[in-house]
Amino acid sequence: METVILAVVIAVVVLGALGGLVIGSRRKKPLPPPPPAAPDITAPPAEPHVGDEAETPRDEPRRTIEEVDLPDGSAPVVVEEPPAPEIEIPEPTAGRLVRLRARLSRSQNALGKGLLTLLSREHLDDDTWEEIEDTLLTADVGVQPTTELVERLRERVKVLGTRTPEELRGLLREELLNLVGTDADRVVKTEPADRKPGIVMVVGVNGTGKTTTTGKLARVLVADGRTVVLGAADTFRAAAADQLQTWGERVGAYTVRGPEAGDPASVAFDAVKEGKEMGVDVVLIDTAGRLHTKTGLMDELGKVKRVVEKHAPLDEVLLVLDATTGQNGLIQARVFAEVVDITGIVLTKLDGTAKGGIVIAVQRELGVPVKLIGLGEGADDLAPFEPEAFVDALIGD
Repeated sequence: METVILAVVIAVVVLGALGGLVIGSRRKKPLPPPPPAAPDITAPPAEPHVGDEAETPRDEPRRTIEEVDLPDGSAPVVVEEPPAPEIEIPEPTAGRLVRLRARLSRSQNALGKGLLTLLSREHLDDDTWEEIEDTLLTADVGVQPTTELVERLRERVKVLGTRTPEELRGLLREELLNLVGTDADRVVKTEPADRKPGIVMVVGVNGTGKTTTTGKLARVLVADGRTVVLGAADTFRAAAADQLQTWGERVGAYTVRGPEAGDPASVAFDAVKEGKEMGVDVVLIDTAGRLHTKTGLMDELGKVKRVVEKHAPLDEVLLVLDATTGQNGLIQARVFAEVVDITGIVLTKLDGTAKGGIVIAVQRELGVPVKLIGLGEGADDLAPFEPEAFVDALIGD
């Protein structure tokens, strides 16, 4: 019995010793390092030293520090503010068409040269006069003006007898001037005698250069010493307001704009209100050329006109037409004239492949004069229309 008890005691002692060895070995094994403490993202980084504003050169863009709390300890982001746009000095408008005459004549004098070539033939038979008619019609002069011009030319050539190049050129110049008209009032009305500002509304379909023309017209007025407010009432064409505002910033004109797809009449009303409060000379209102609503474009233009006239009567309603569209442009002109009283026409894209006869046709169609013409993409390529310079460009030197 004693032997059994002794064996049990020895076993217990052995097991206890083994347990101590295991525990000891576990205590000696190194523990993994604790994870790094999370950064304090609530504390802003130390503010860097920034010099005084007076130390910033005027001809460099101003630099500002935009503090960004980055957990990786990155440096603050430096953002450069764009410099304010420089105010440009537009080219004077006096004689602008004469200075652009070379550009106009390069693209337009095919009409004059073609007529002079036909009239210089030794025998002017019926076939030749038909060719003269075709030349005029191809140049978009229009059927009725063409008939009148050919009849007068036939009569005067018959009476003239001899036809030297100088005589033919003088004859053609006189007849074309009669058709274009030299006695029409082509001044853009912007100075009403009893109030300020003058109010000009610009209409036309998209794609004719309407918004660009409005911006260029602002340059024309600024060049003549006027102050201008622009109304971006074309709220349905993407970026139209941005485009107009950019034109205005170049010459220091303030632009009134509204939300995209907003009410055009509201923008036009606010533009005239701002113009009166600022005491400017002219308010130019750019209107929509199409709408994305069920309301008809012409109904919307009529509404804009009525709302603006709550301030004061419109001094000008300028219709912008693309000179390259020919008879399609005349159809557009008729539609607009039914809704708003067109007082003047602006013909754009009269360079390139345009046909000068459209000047005669559109004036005859609407009974209102062409007051401005666009001769290119340059900022100062919008010129007051001068009949003599235009006809001289048509027939060449």
